[in-house]
Amino acid sequence: MTTDKNLKEILLDILDNLSGEKEGDLERFKFSLENADYEKKAPIPKGRLQEADTRMKLVDLLCEYYKEHDAVNVAISVLEKINLRDSAAKLKEARKKALGPQQTPETSANAYRVKYRQHVRNKYTTIKDMNSRLGENVKLNSRYTKLIIVNEHRHKKQREHEIMALGRRHAEIMAERASPITIANLFDSDKDGQSPQIVVLQGAAGIGKTLTARKIMLDWANEELYQSRFDYVFYINCREINLVCEQRSVEDLILKNCLDQNAPTKEILMNPDKLLFIIDGFDELRFFFNQPTSNLCSDPCKKQPVEIILCSLFRKEVLHKSYLIITTRPTALEKLGQYLKDEYCAYAEILGFSENERKEYFYKFFGNEEQARRAFNFVKDNEMLFTMCFVPLVCWIICTVLKQQMEAGEDLAQISDTITGIYMLYLFSLLEGHSSNSEKQQVQDNLKGLCSLAADGLWRQKILFEEEDIKKHGLDKPDSLFLNENMFQKGIVCERVYSFIHLSFQEFFAALFYVLEKEETSKKSETAIQPVETLFEKCGKCRNYLMLTVQFLFGLLNKKRMEEMEKNLSCKFSPKIKNNLLMWVKEKPFLSLFNYNKLLSDKEEIIFYLDYFYCLYEIQETKFVQSAMNHFTELKFSHHTFTKMDRIVLQFCIKNCCKLESIYIGKCRFLTEDPNEDSPGPCKWPLRLEWGHLTDAGCGTLAAILRTSQSLTELKLPDNILGDAGVRLLCEGLKHPNCKLQRLDLWKCRLTDAACRDLAAILRTSRSLTELNLGGNKLGDVGVKLLCEGLKHPNCKLQRLLMWSCGVTDAACGDLAAVFRTSLSLTELDLGAHYSLGDAGVQLLCEGLKHPNCKLERLKLWSCNLTDTSYRDLASVLSTSQSLTGLNLSHNKLGSVSKVPQVLFDNKLGDARVQLLCEGLKHPNCKLQKLELWDCGLTDTGLGDLATALRTNQSLTMLNLGGNKLGDAGVQLLCDGLKHSKCKLWKLDLKGCGVTAAGCGDLAPVLRTSQSLTLLILRGNNLGDAGVQLLCKGMKHPNCKLQTLDLQYCGITATGCGDLTPVLRTSQSLTELKLRGNNLGDAGVQLLCKGMKHPNCKLQTLDLGYCGITAAGCKDLAPVLRTSQRLTELNLWGKLGDAGVRLLCKGLKHPNCKLQKLHLTKAYLSEETQAEMDVVKDTKPDLVIELLDW
Repeated sequence: MTTDKNLKEILLDILDNLSGEKEGDLERFKFSLENADYEKKAPIPKGRLQEADTRMKLVDLLCEYYKEHDAVNVAISVLEKINLRDSAAKLKEARKKALGPQQTPETSANAYRVKYRQHVRNKYTTIKDMNSRLGENVKLNSRYTKLIIVNEHRHKKQREHEIMALGRRHAEIMAERASPITIANLFDSDKDGQSPQIVVLQGAAGIGKTLTARKIMLDWANEELYQSRFDYVFYINCREINLVCEQRSVEDLILKNCLDQNAPTKEILMNPDKLLFIIDGFDELRFFFNQPTSNLCSDPCKKQPVEIILCSLFRKEVLHKSYLIITTRPTALEKLGQYLKDEYCAYAEILGFSENERKEYFYKFFGNEEQARRAFNFVKDNEMLFTMCFVPLVCWIICTVLKQQMEAGEDLAQISDTITGIYMLYLFSLLEGHSSNSEKQQVQDNLKGLCSLAADGLWRQKILFEEEDIKKHGLDKPDSLFLNENMFQKGIVCERVYSFIHLSFQEFFAALFYVLEKEETSKKSETAIQPVETLFEKCGKCRNYLMLTVQFLFGLLNKKRMEEMEKNLSCKFSPKIKNNLLMWVKEKPFLSLFNYNKLLSDKEEIIFYLDYFYCLYEIQETKFVQSAMNHFTELKFSHHTFTKMDRIVLQFCIKNCCKLESIYIGKCRFLTEDPNEDSPGPCKWPLRLEWGHLTDAGCGTLAAILRTSQSLTELKLPDNILGDAGVRLLCEGLKHPNCKLQRLDLWKCRLTDAACRDLAAILRTSRSLTELNLGGNKLGDVGVKLLCEGLKHPNCKLQRLLMWSCGVTDAACGDLAAVFRTSLSLTELDLGAHYSLGDAGVQLLCEGLKHPNCKLERLKLWSCNLTDTSYRDLASVLSTSQSLTGLNLSHNKLGSVSKVPQVLFDNKLGDARVQLLCEGLKHPNCKLQKLELWDCGLTDTGLGDLATALRTNQSLTMLNLGGNKLGDAGVQLLCDGLKHSKCKLWKLDLKGCGVTAAGCGDLAPVLRTSQSLTLLILRGNNLGDAGVQLLCKGMKHPNCKLQTLDLQYCGITATGCGDLTPVLRTSQSLTELKLRGNNLGDAGVQLLCKGMKHPNCKLQTLDLGYCGITAAGCKDLAPVLRTSQRLTELNLWGKLGDAGVRLLCKGLKHPNCKLQKLHLTKAYLSEETQAEMDVVKDTKPDLVIELLDW
């Protein structure tokens, strides 16, 4: 008789007695149910009670509404409330009898708990090492080392392999996350006072989830954990659960934990709030849990399929007051989250060992303090091994291998420093004692079968194997070596299911499958294994489960390792695969080798680069790596945190990249720097490094690189908190005779005058440093004075010095003037954003500039609040200096110079001051080529003097007047000078000058007559279609030399495109046209395309970003892409839509398409369209598609 029937019969008997004893008792009972308040659950609705018009219906309603066990409790409570105490007592007695005759006081839940604790202690006190022999056990507490656990749920899927991902992120997580928690406070209340009923304990493979679960069991049994919280703790192994075919109940799962079948399970179940279930390994479950609520079970004694039982526990349908700890890998976290109720859940993550805990583990593992010290110091000195030890499983492997080498009297320095080498050594240790010919043959047979099984499982994404899988791969022999030796683990209870002890071992053997020589005559069974070419192809799309296999594959092809494997395993390696692999990496850039997704985000791209470099690091062969890296001329990394292991791998590949010209490492962090560590050996190519978020602690590593690198020429460290101490460390490297650095950027690095003393010493000794950026640092006059001592030294080679916003006043200008008179190298000085620089200071500077020995070519005094006196002195310089060719007196807006106070930008020249400058410009000795007067308060009044200067000056070629309110009248005056035959101006910037169509009427004749003007910027002026029409009249003239025309945001419509079209057909010079931000629409694009399709069109670059183009416009552009022989760059930012981009792709795929760069907006493209663009990239490898994220 089932529990359901017993409970219902008990209730039915009581209700029968009520109706028989006294009239009205049953109605009173029913009436009181309307107000029954049981554990904050609302009473049964009155309407439903009225429908229960028979005793049987009433019993059914009670059991359905409250669940069977709680229905009895409710009935007892109501009976006592209406003073039917005899009936309540009878119900209690009947329930007690229903628990079964075996439930005596001696075997009650409280008494049994003592026996159960002892049973758990016996079961969980010891653990078996993965390579232990029969009877060899280790005390759990003697080996267990505390793990770092944080109560934080990672929502984003980890795309890298779990172990490698953790190793790289561990130090960063430690630095950024909150303080860790312990297993003792997993169920503590949160800030809102809520205590979770379910704790999800996530962590990467091998990170210690199962050992933590077993530790909880043992500590509870030893009365050291959860004593007042839980009466019973039960362990459920998901790997074992997979094998259960029969139906089970929660009660059965409890009995599985107990020492016998006489456990008082029903009494135990009566207090669910005192029960903790540990469900270990959710990610290994093979069930589907998307069960409808109607399928779930609320009775803990009712037998159901195990997936329904587990789902009922997860969803709190059964024993809803009980507690759960669920362990899982991150890959299954999202799946698990679908079956849990957020209000019950908390999440925690096991991160692995901290540095101190790694040391503790070593000492516990070895037992012998001297051995532990030697082993730990060796591993700590080896970056790769030390990083791997963050993961407990890998830590155990390394300790095992080191201990065996020590016991054999071998030198620890001989150990391999890659992950492949470690796994090989562990494998060899399992093969000891199998040296006879018969055993060798058995080893070979088993090894091939094991590798085949691993590869088949990899492609099927399968980690649990049944007996039929084992037999299919020839591993069904009863004395199978790897099964016996525990390399291929057989669960304690899971007799029919086999697995590798860790996913990484399956990946190792899968890689080994590809390098072993295949027998042509061997019997082939049906598997999912793909060729090695497909492995590389798929790896680019599925790096989360294939990349480590590829890393192992590279590592196994190391010549020395291949020889060791052949010697120890008595097997042959395929002679073809290494040559094929080398051919692929030599003939194909790695992006196409791995079928790289060209539209990945920068972060994903960086991870992919590092994955590839880790592969090359594994092979550890210089010639191979140099061939593989032969395609690289530039590397770019930004916004990434590098661990020391990342850096070692990166440096290994960089020093073997013989054609590399540039490295960009921007806004990155480099953790755990060691100033005494040696840098990679010299290589013969120029480098550029840009590091961000760097403090003085990181400068030691940079100094070491500067001392040894023969090729590092540029180091950019802008906006870092280096401070004077950091610069002092850098200078140690800069002073070294091997240092070849040419350009150093220390913008806004929190430097003071103290740093200038160290930098001055570098200026006196460095034979290579030619450019120094110190802008944004509070150097002051004292700092400048110190720098000038170095600048004046005859050995100083500095050519360019940037010191804008450095707190310079008049007092320092005398020292700078002395530098002008003596320096043989300084050609550029930027003193912009010095609001306190006065006339006296400028006068001193000008005296130095006028000296005949002065070599300065470019001077920048933007935003310096200069007066008329200063401009008079500058004009004098223009008439005398034989070297000054560039002068910047602009008032740069705050938006163009990051984080500079607005007060610095108050430099309104005015027309009178321009008149003073023009006196110098008109002088026949003036050598000025470039004059920048952006936003200087000019009006049309001052343009007459400039026009006169243009007619006479033979050197001025670039003039920037943007941001001044010149208007059409000012442009008219300017054009008088531009049209003169002696005017040599080739670049004119009139951005945002208030020019309209009338001004274009004056510019058109300039375009017809000027023999020098090739670049005209009219951006941000309201020209309109009428203005464009006038400009086009000038551009259509055969004498027009204009090459670049910037008409962005000029109020142009499709009508203006009609005038531009004949220009495109006839102009012999126009190669670049910028029309961004104009409302051209599809009609305008259609007109432009008519001109671009003409064979005479010379246009190479076209910017149509944000011009209101849709799919219709793309339809017209596609034929242009197919036919134009000159168009190489096209900007189409905006909402083109999938249909429009697909039309473009048709044109891009045409063999005649010459486009080299295409700019689009990513936000408006679906994944399918991006995939189609990938196909285009496969056919056109030289095409660059840049996607704007917003």
